[in-house]
Amino acid sequence: MFENSASVTLSANAARRVQVLQKKRQDDDLMLRLCVDGGGCSGYQYKFSFEKNINDDDQVFEAHGVRCVIDTISLDFVKGSEIDYIEELVGAAFQVKNPNAASG
Repeated sequence: MFENSASVTLSANAARRVQVLQKKRQDDDLMLRLCVDGGGCSGYQYKFSFEKNINDDDQVFEAHGVRCVIDTISLDFVKGSEIDYIEELVGAAFQVKNPNAASG
C-alpha cells in the first residue's frame, strides 16, 4: 500500500510487473505513471506509461519497492483506488479498481 494520504494502493502483482519491466529495460529508475484521460464518448480512461521524469504537479508513491507517479488532477479521480495487474486468457494489463467510478 502507498504510504500517502491519497489512499491509493498498489497491489503486489502490479509491483512485481513493474519490477519485471524494469529488469527487461535494464532501468531500475523507471516509474509507473497513471494518468486519467478525460472526455470523449467513452468518458474517462486510465492510461499507464513508464518514465523517469517527475513533473512539478506529480505525487510520487512508493509501495513494494516500486514508485508510481500520478499528477494532481488525475489523483482527484483515483483517490481510494487500487492499481493492480491482471493476467487473464484474453490478455494482461494494469487495471484501476476505482470504487468511485460510475462504470467500468
